[in-house]
Amino acid sequence: MTLHTPLCDQLGIRVPIVQAPMGPASTADLAAAVSNAGGLGMLSITWQSPDAVAEEVRRTSSLTAAPFGANVILEFPIEPRLDAALELGLPIVSTFWGDPATVHTRIAAAGAIHLHTVRSPDEARRAVDAGVDVVVAQGWEAGGHVLGEIATLPLVPAVVDAVAPVPVIAAGGIADGRGVAAVLMLGAQAAWLGTRFIAAAETASHPDYRARLIAAEPGDAVHTMCFDGGWAHAAHRVLRNSTLDRWESAGRPAAPDRPGEGDGIATWGEGAQFPRYSALMPLPGMSGELDELALYAGQSVGLVHDVQPAATIVGRLLAEATAALNNYGPAR
Repeated sequence: MTLHTPLCDQLGIRVPIVQAPMGPASTADLAAAVSNAGGLGMLSITWQSPDAVAEEVRRTSSLTAAPFGANVILEFPIEPRLDAALELGLPIVSTFWGDPATVHTRIAAAGAIHLHTVRSPDEARRAVDAGVDVVVAQGWEAGGHVLGEIATLPLVPAVVDAVAPVPVIAAGGIADGRGVAAVLMLGAQAAWLGTRFIAAAETASHPDYRARLIAAEPGDAVHTMCFDGGWAHAAHRVLRNSTLDRWESAGRPAAPDRPGEGDGIATWGEGAQFPRYSALMPLPGMSGELDELALYAGQSVGLVHDVQPAATIVGRLLAEATAALNNYGPAR
């Protein structure tokens, strides 16, 4: 069995594997490596300057001839960043956390394919009505910022049914090929993985962060509102640490009354300080109490056992998913 869906043809990729955008951890090297391996690599450009966005898109283009995409968070003013990427011919744009209708005309006019992440069948229908080309159904198990409250298993088929024949990508709780096979059986045409790719060799994640991921169990990934610096009132899933424990023990107070509020716990670059409750994850070059920062991870974290090159991860996902479908699926 060859894992290739109609969405693969639409996106110009060989295998139905999408690397989730993961903030500053998503690098040109990572996106290009995933795309070169046959999947879809994704950049995250919401918080970069337009010049930095253009440089990242150019660098990714220099590393791969395959399609790649970039994500923007509609909660923030993203138009200059989006324009900078589209002007360079970015072929795929992913949007999240807002109304896709506000940017769809701009994306479509540039000839790019528009992906939008949703939390419910109703939201999926509205996205399609706005012109979105591909729907990403994000289950509650996901790491990073999580908009909805429905688990992946019931959400994906409900969204597939709601928007057919528009293709659906499944996100949340997928970290190995068995998960890829499962969401394909639910009707999704690709799998969207973040937590597994945080531990890719090309990802800009701090070694201490990767070590915590590899050591974690599924129950260590907690859905919370604790780390809101820079993105207030946005729920997220992170690994439990002492910052979270102290906040919960204090009764989950709002800022600025949280324990240790304003403590500078990490340093990066030329002395830049990052406080407790910052939304930033540990990145290479940081020092300090890195375990106290937001350690984004989904409930699939218990399936992450090693750091591997992105191409190896894609290849392993493909082999595992193919074996699972051959053994137990319709191709048996």
